[in-house]
Amino acid sequence: MEQIKILWVDDEIELLKPHFIFLENRGYHTTGTTNGLDALDFIKKDKFDIVLLDENMPGLNGLETLEEIKTLQPNLPVVMITKNEEEQIMNDAIGAKISDYLIKPVNPNQILLSLKKTLNHKNLIAEKTSQNYQQEFRNITLSMGDIQTHEDWFAFYQKMMYWELELDALEDTSLMGIFESQMQEANHQFARFINKHYQSWMQGEDPPLLSFQLFQKEIFPLLQKNRPTLLLVIDNLRYDQWKVISPEVEQLFKKVSEKPYMSILPTATQYARNAIFSGLTPLEMERRHPQWWKNDIDEGGKNLFEEDFLKAQCERLGMEGNSSFHKIIHLQQGQQLIKNLSNHTHETLTTVVYNFVDMISHAKTEMELIKELAPDNRAYRSLTLSWFKNSPLKELLRKAAELNFQLVLTTDHGTINVGHASGVIGDKDTSLNLRYKTARSLTFEKKHVVHCKTPSDFQLPTLSLNSSFVFATSDYYFVYKNNFNHFANFFRNTFQHGGVSLEEMIIPFVVLEPR
Repeated sequence: MEQIKILWVDDEIELLKPHFIFLENRGYHTTGTTNGLDALDFIKKDKFDIVLLDENMPGLNGLETLEEIKTLQPNLPVVMITKNEEEQIMNDAIGAKISDYLIKPVNPNQILLSLKKTLNHKNLIAEKTSQNYQQEFRNITLSMGDIQTHEDWFAFYQKMMYWELELDALEDTSLMGIFESQMQEANHQFARFINKHYQSWMQGEDPPLLSFQLFQKEIFPLLQKNRPTLLLVIDNLRYDQWKVISPEVEQLFKKVSEKPYMSILPTATQYARNAIFSGLTPLEMERRHPQWWKNDIDEGGKNLFEEDFLKAQCERLGMEGNSSFHKIIHLQQGQQLIKNLSNHTHETLTTVVYNFVDMISHAKTEMELIKELAPDNRAYRSLTLSWFKNSPLKELLRKAAELNFQLVLTTDHGTINVGHASGVIGDKDTSLNLRYKTARSLTFEKKHVVHCKTPSDFQLPTLSLNSSFVFATSDYYFVYKNNFNHFANFFRNTFQHGGVSLEEMIIPFVVLEPR
């Protein structure tokens, strides 16, 4: 490893000889100079890894020197050292993107710590993260065998998300491969858990919070006639995606509460999102509102009546005050809502469905460019964050915070990056989704699915006599036996939803207040 080169700028440089010796003994090479002009000459002629800069010097002072250094080398780390504890000096230095700020007198160990923090910060964190995950690996594996309840699965999945985001920061991707193997095993066990318990949940036996209960149990109690609430449903937002955009949201809103809830099956928009807005299971929606509900084999859009479903639910619950419903699919729609949001402050509930994340996941199936931009979960999260930072949605939230809206943020289901094809045979009326199938006669690989023989057991409509549902588990996806290899390759490594996985079923529900 090359020796780290330090440029130390201080008008009392002679007094710092002991510090120089201390650093030299630890492998650092230190060059000293007494003024800002000479420091700039050194930087022009030589390559330094870091600058230690006195704030109070004759001639070109520390802040002025700092400005010139950043002009010459914007990415060169600078540590400001000063006797001055004035807040304005600190603000100016921080605003000029210093790496650290030390108050004189400084001892050698303080300098050493600052150097390590500034130069080796990333490597030290990576090393510690690797060590911690390797130590935790066995505990995670063992804990899977102890999971008995949906609360256990919620806690387990949140722990796994923590480690996934921690491992994201590592340049060494070898541990991510180990993590993904753990997630595969976890999803196999989660599928067995769902297969065992889902039917009883739909009969009301100790269920988790489910899609059709979300509005009545969690959102409705928050509504106040004299306080506007913005209900934001971001279609297809995985919990890990929420975690990466949450720091951006929390610049505008402070989090009041956050909890996971469970999407119903199928984890598809027409089922899960309609369930949220109607407060009904799919079977109940078909029975109560046949004019709005459409099954898989029916022609026409399956999500055209979400506003009607929501109005009907609000009437049943006796909600007071006005409300409005907005579905944002295009950029212009988002921009228009931002302009008009102040007109909605008199409403008890303003509901916004934002479809962009779902569009990204579907585009990956169809567009080579998106496949390049989001080849894996890590890139998918990064793409989501990049979109959010520059989207009308962030500006909408900024406006909502200014107008003192209470924010309720959630989604209808998540998605999973599929990797293994599973053969299926069905009749001509078989549904098209890659993660679930419903038809009269289905032939499938039993070990890859959760099979619902009687749809009403899962509170699902029966499409025809003897029809059933199968849901793909883990990262499997359904491919017809005809031309199997072609379609298996075409859909492999695409983001799909509709089936049974932690990523699709365990999703966020968050309540926030303006800062």
